[in-house]
Amino acid sequence: LFAVAHGTAETVTPVQKVVQLLEGMLAKGNEEKHAEQVQFAAYKQFCDDTCVEKKRAIAEAAEKIGMLNADIAKYTSDAQQLTTEIAGHDQDISVWTGDKKAATSVREIEKADYDALHQDYSESVDAIQRAVAVLKKQSHDRKQASLVQVSSLTQLSLIPESARRAIDALLQQSQSPEGLEVSAPEAYGYEFQSQGVIEMLEK
Repeated sequence: LFAVAHGTAETVTPVQKVVQLLEGMLAKGNEEKHAEQVQFAAYKQFCDDTCVEKKRAIAEAAEKIGMLNADIAKYTSDAQQLTTEIAGHDQDISVWTGDKKAATSVREIEKADYDALHQDYSESVDAIQRAVAVLKKQSHDRKQASLVQVSSLTQLSLIPESARRAIDALLQQSQSPEGLEVSAPEAYGYEFQSQGVIEMLEK
């Protein structure tokens, strides 16, 4: 039986060999096909996942682009408004600078006028105080020469008109013929009557 079986195994026909070869190729093809199917399924899953991710990223980017475009439009509008406001502020600053220069010039002129007027008033007040002091110290009959300081008061701008008239009357009385008698050198040129003048000067 062994010999018969062995003989049978050795007598494989070419057709059988072709069939065996084809069956092997089929098995190998099926195996490779399965491997490719598995690989394709994995790659397809990767592509599907990537596609979903990319679509989500594209949607987010589109939304962000829309927000950025809105921000750009808003900032452009704000920039235009701020440019207009800056131009207005620049114009205001220019006007205020001119006003400041003009006001400074006016203040300088007013200060110069005030300083001059203050000096005039100070000198006048000082002269009045000295004249009042002279009149108070000489509240008695005196010679004409002692009225020189009093006569200078009529030149001061601060002296009231009523005081000027009183001083002029005082000086005229001091220069009357009765006060200038050459034959009486000891006679007084004026008897003290200046209390009213003192009161007017001290007001």
